[in-house]
Amino acid sequence: MSVSKSMTDVAFDLMSKKKRAVAFDKLWQDVSKTTGASFDHIAEFYSDLTLDGRFVSLKDNKWDLKNRRKFSESQVDLSELEVDDETGEVYDEDGNVIEEPEEY
Repeated sequence: MSVSKSMTDVAFDLMSKKKRAVAFDKLWQDVSKTTGASFDHIAEFYSDLTLDGRFVSLKDNKWDLKNRRKFSESQVDLSELEVDDETGEVYDEDGNVIEEPEEY
């Protein structure tokens, strides 16, 4: 019985061969070509990347392997965030909304 790799495992293998960060759209193209995943799975892939501790999201929607980055590049300084108590939105130091509250 053959077990296929997950999209994040494929992404990890592909990125391990590269020397630098990769734009998400390029990474998705390579992963979908390798796995045969359709565009319907792009949101799932993005979510999986976000949750997988091997990857780190960088500026300009680029991704890299966390083990190639300094700790400061892969962590969010929570002291720089501000939460609006009324709306629950989270803002960065420039006033940009970075997280909206979940609706239940």
